[in-house]
Amino acid sequence: MRKHLALIATEPTAADLAAIETEWPLIAAELDVLDAEITMLYAEDHGGPSPLDWRRLRRAEARVTRAAADLSTRTDPRRAA
Repeated sequence: MRKHLALIATEPTAADLAAIETEWPLIAAELDVLDAEITMLYAEDHGGPSPLDWRRLRRAEARVTRAAADLSTRTDPRRAA
């Protein structure tokens, strides 16, 4: 039996877009970690990751930590009211 999913025709609200924009530094930092991890996986086929690959991964992980800490200290306008 095949089920069909209903299409959602609603657009994101201004609040949704504002939340994404607020969280974007963390999202971008997490994408940097993913990119560094992918590079590490590919490096396994070519003799292993270089010290530069490891440094790139550590720096990307540090950016995630900083972005998450920064995001957690911001006040949420929805909770302030």
